[in-house]
Amino acid sequence: MRAVEDVVGSECDVDWGNGRSRRILVQADNLGFGLTETYVQPGSESYLRYDNHQEVCYCVSGSGSVESADGVFELRPGMLYAPGMGEPHVLRSQHGMTLMCVFSPALLGSERHLLTPGVHSSY
Repeated sequence: MRAVEDVVGSECDVDWGNGRSRRILVQADNLGFGLTETYVQPGSESYLRYDNHQEVCYCVSGSGSVESADGVFELRPGMLYAPGMGEPHVLRSQHGMTLMCVFSPALLGSERHLLTPGVHSSY
């Protein structure tokens, strides 16, 4: 059993560039997938792409949007998005948002984005 509080302050409590990502389950847990609690800071815009992972994000609080080649989609509690592996997308939040994200395969735990406006960061 593990609580998010167990991750706070560890190498798995990561400033990912536009918020905090608490990597609750990581590759070392040997489950084949990872779980993060990710906070997206207010007023942020993040150009993202995951070349090595499939990602699914479920909004638990706050609101925002995700933009992909298919359009712009609003996010609010109870909604999820799942970009394809390697699919560029832009995550935005005006007022802040918390997402629970599943990664397959799992993250190592210490990955960080290098965010540059207009350039999709990947790991």
